[in-house]
Amino acid sequence: MPLVTSAEMFKKAYAGGYAIGAFNVNNMEVIQAIVGAAKEEKAPLILQVSAGARKYSNPIYLKKLVEAAVEDSGLDICLHLDHGDTFEVCKDCIDAGFTSVMIDASHHSFAENIKITKNVVDYAHARGVVVEAELGRLAGIEDAVNVSEADAQYTDPSEVEEFVAKTGVDSLAIAIGTSHGAFKFKGEAKLRFDILEDIGKRLPGFPIVLHGASSVPENLLETINQYGGNMPGAKGVPESMLRQAAKMAVCKINIDSDLRMAVTATIRKYFADNPSHFDPRQYLGPARDACKELVRHKLVHALGCNGKA
Repeated sequence: MPLVTSAEMFKKAYAGGYAIGAFNVNNMEVIQAIVGAAKEEKAPLILQVSAGARKYSNPIYLKKLVEAAVEDSGLDICLHLDHGDTFEVCKDCIDAGFTSVMIDASHHSFAENIKITKNVVDYAHARGVVVEAELGRLAGIEDAVNVSEADAQYTDPSEVEEFVAKTGVDSLAIAIGTSHGAFKFKGEAKLRFDILEDIGKRLPGFPIVLHGASSVPENLLETINQYGGNMPGAKGVPESMLRQAAKMAVCKINIDSDLRMAVTATIRKYFADNPSHFDPRQYLGPARDACKELVRHKLVHALGCNGKA
């Protein structure tokens, strides 16, 4: 089976009131964990590669690992570029066989965002690749994305119709209060569902994307801090809010920080419990298992896409 685009996934997700999980990948163990969970839960899947992952692992290795996952699992898997910031980066990934790319020109003016996005859409669509873009700016730090709270801004619903019409983009990432990284909220978690509802009315049937949507599970946070970590005050998006968003217009929910936390918490504890061990397979195996269980939980309880493959 070849890699697929997200187009059919999103149509079914919108109609069914669930979201597809878009999980960031960096290495073999994390890919195996995500795909293993999706296979068990019979869930469609988006595996996405950030600028940091491309630099760390080399896109050739990651693409071959994802192709192996498709062959091994038999699942519909979309390979997506996360936060491509230039036409050239998107073109490189399209030419390399990615089936979906994100052009994030949200740091430019509205007019320039449209221009850059349209160029990517024209190149991608001519080659059967789908495109995600972004309106509004999420705060937080994750890989190459670094936006201060002062520079963050909610998506303006009055701009979405013009943007989609002029670019021809296939999905749209919006800012409603989520943020990148593990430190998303100070105090009570709050998302602007009124903005999401307004956008859904203006773009009926159009797939919306939620970035910065990791939940930062308390049990993982406690384990990390118990075994030498230092993450005081980390706080994510409650899964109940993710399910609410998925029942509205959100068809794709990005998850990265939770994967990192599952791996890190497991390895920190393993080192403390087994100080004489030095074989990476000894601690990467349990880390993979923990990551798999986290993804399985997300597919069922946060995304609702289990059984939809």
